[in-house]
Amino acid sequence: MSGSELSPVPEVSGNSDAPDVSRVSGVIASLLREVPDFPEPGIQFKDLTPVLADARGLAEVSKAIADVARGADLVAGVDARGFLLGGAVALELGVGVLAVRKGGKLPPPVLSETYTLEYGTATLEVPAEGVELAGRSVVVIDDVLATGGTLAATHALLTAAGAQVTRAVVMLELAALGGRAVLDPLAVTSLYTV
Repeated sequence: MSGSELSPVPEVSGNSDAPDVSRVSGVIASLLREVPDFPEPGIQFKDLTPVLADARGLAEVSKAIADVARGADLVAGVDARGFLLGGAVALELGVGVLAVRKGGKLPPPVLSETYTLEYGTATLEVPAEGVELAGRSVVVIDDVLATGGTLAATHALLTAAGAQVTRAVVMLELAALGGRAVLDPLAVTSLYTV
């Protein structure tokens, strides 16, 4: 599938009053790089690196996500590209950013959530001290929604810490992998769906 076949998806599950994100469509389509047969034969890898490395691309994506995230008082960026987007969006909104880290990257004490991958498990963590999450309105930002495991674990982790996760926002959704269904009823906004 070429970048020109990508379609904007302004409609979101769980909330029909979300801002229209279609204005960023052409920017992502023009910068997204497709890599055939990576990481294995038959896979068309969608490389978002050029979008983030381009000043206009980063600005347009950050603005579109910020428009969707308005009202949150904390942005949670998921390891690793969610950090890049989360920081930019937090600055745009004038709020703080929380890094949701892969297991073993933070000093104790931590709050953690382990989830199942196709071939094993993974763990996400946030600090148990130093950041008050209880009662905070949080938007979660990640680069890609595939199977939904990472965002579901992030949602569970932050909710267990007392946060009110209002929405998840991703740059790219791989619809064939069904991740959106795993996240219901969490509102999810994707800037692109392929």
